[in-house]
Amino acid sequence: MNNKEQLLREGKIKSVIFRLAIPLVISQLINVMYNIVDRIYIGNIPIIGEDALAGLGITFPVLMIVSAFAALFGMGGAPLASIKLGQGKKNEAKNIMVHSLIMLLLIGVILTLILIIFNEGILILFGAKKEIIGYARSYMLIYALGTTSVMLTLGLNSYISAQGFSKTAMMTVLIGAIINIILDPIFIYLLDMGVSGAALATIISQTISAIYVLKFLTSNKPIFKLSFTKFNLNYKTILSIAALGISPFIMQSTESLVQITFNIQVKNYGGNDYVIYINIITIMLLVMQIIMLPLMGLAQGATPVISYNYGAGKIERVKEAFKILLITSLIYSFAFYLIIFIAPNLFIRIFNSNPNVLQIAPNIFRIFFIGISIMGIQIACQNTFMALKQPVISLFLALLRKIVLLIPLTLILPKYFGINGVFYAEAIADIVAVIITAIVFALSFNKILLRKSY
Repeated sequence: MNNKEQLLREGKIKSVIFRLAIPLVISQLINVMYNIVDRIYIGNIPIIGEDALAGLGITFPVLMIVSAFAALFGMGGAPLASIKLGQGKKNEAKNIMVHSLIMLLLIGVILTLILIIFNEGILILFGAKKEIIGYARSYMLIYALGTTSVMLTLGLNSYISAQGFSKTAMMTVLIGAIINIILDPIFIYLLDMGVSGAALATIISQTISAIYVLKFLTSNKPIFKLSFTKFNLNYKTILSIAALGISPFIMQSTESLVQITFNIQVKNYGGNDYVIYINIITIMLLVMQIIMLPLMGLAQGATPVISYNYGAGKIERVKEAFKILLITSLIYSFAFYLIIFIAPNLFIRIFNSNPNVLQIAPNIFRIFFIGISIMGIQIACQNTFMALKQPVISLFLALLRKIVLLIPLTLILPKYFGINGVFYAEAIADIVAVIITAIVFALSFNKILLRKSY
């Protein structure tokens, strides 16, 4: 038995989870830096910084859609591969990964063509006004060229962490982030490329990360390697991956839909302060990433432990792993909200020092993020459902928070509360979604564990 496999099967649960999770949390923190460093540099460009940052904010839904498709075939396939590994079926685990690779490449090419051909129409649809659309278009046209690299990096990295190689998964993100941070000031300032330079730095760094991922997965180091040996294309396997991946896909793609809705409502209700509120929305969603990505890293550290032991029929280890994930996630999310409540300007000043933004934003931050205080419950429960191969429940919970609650509230509340209704909507939707998720989990968890894992 491979040492990594033995660790998942027999290692002390708490130690195994943190051993796997800590590098993934670090990698997600690095990923946060990866995502925000462009915004920091662009937001501080003299004279045009405020408009340029708002333009970049309009492109954020595009980035989330790309990440969503990567999650569909990466996070959708990795738990299935872990379960097969727990059952001792390494070749089937490998075949699942190859199917994911094929779909990531195919969707990557399709998205590239769509973003290049329809870029301006997409940005207008997403809420861009003439003041900022030039900056948004400059960024998106170049970013589109690196879409396939982004898909491969994000999608296949799930298979690295699923096999217990969380430090290698961390290195994937670290390599890209360091290169991006180095190239950003060179392209943005030294070569005076502005937002185009930020996009170019991003796609170069993501391409190098993708090469690193492929090199590792095709080596002899993984438990199951990326290979077309004994591979047969099977549409049922693709459907199984997509069925489990639909939950993280919806979670991420609806983030895109949510920001589009936010942008449109700011366009409708922001009046003369349109650019200020677009800046605030952009900053808040970046802060949301600072909170959520490490939380997802923690969940990803626990997922292989839960999936493997579920596949191996070790139910008590599954229960213990979930308990540790739940407690740790809740402590993290609650502590982060306390920091936001006490010192919101700590985050705002990183991206924008405009006095108008600094005056308006703090109270909005406190309201917008109040549901984050208990979001650890949502993340722990939803990712455990995914790890236990429960796509229907995961899909319901993913749809609930954004589609059923947040988007309708964002459209309705501004009619009664003006622009503030946009921010009330997030708080209400988060709290209600967490309560319903906790109830569903309490009613179904033990029943799921009583069933066979196949």
